[in-house]
Amino acid sequence: MKRINSIIWGLVLLAVSAVLILNAFEVTSIEIFFDGWWTLFIIVPSFIGLFNDNDKTGNIIGLLIGAFLLLACQNIIDFDIVWKLIVPVIIAVIGIKMIFGGIGGNRGFKSIEANRNDFKTGFAAFSGQDINFDNEIFRGAELTAIFGGIKLDLRNAFFEGDTVINACCIFGGADILLPDNVNVKVNSNSLFGGIDNKKHKNSNDNLHTIYLNGTCIFGGVDVK
Repeated sequence: MKRINSIIWGLVLLAVSAVLILNAFEVTSIEIFFDGWWTLFIIVPSFIGLFNDNDKTGNIIGLLIGAFLLLACQNIIDFDIVWKLIVPVIIAVIGIKMIFGGIGGNRGFKSIEANRNDFKTGFAAFSGQDINFDNEIFRGAELTAIFGGIKLDLRNAFFEGDTVINACCIFGGADILLPDNVNVKVNSNSLFGGIDNKKHKNSNDNLHTIYLNGTCIFGGVDVK
């Protein structure tokens, strides 16, 4: 993905350089710095992300915002209308994503429906919550943090099989502390947020896997 982005941006810069050189020698007279040219730094990355990223919500929002700003700079629509439309558009895109996410679910990931009664529920709204599994069997968890934080400590937990953690963080965060003897697979649906899984290392010797489904909106999940 990074290579594709690098190649595309490299080609764009080479094209811009070529036009500037041709303009300098008066071979061409192409005007690059048109009104609103800076919006391309929003539009182009968002457009590329539609084809490269698994989670396309942020790219769709970025593309719409960039397009609105470009139209405003070209005096096609009024700036006042743009500022009034940006927030409703973002809310609408998030709502549509949540609807289709609820209908389609997370394909390829474990479902929580079968063992929902065994799940540990954590909820923090404008507050914090610590959940520890010390010498207990962990069968899954459903975490929700809204303007708050949750810490789930599984370092001393027992595992009988693969498990699922559903984490929803809206203007909040969740810290998940895992033992070294489990693997973790992440499915992230995030907008201006995400899941950080750089600190935990998977191994082929581990018997069990935790499937982490994360929905982060201006929030994040940190796996340690």
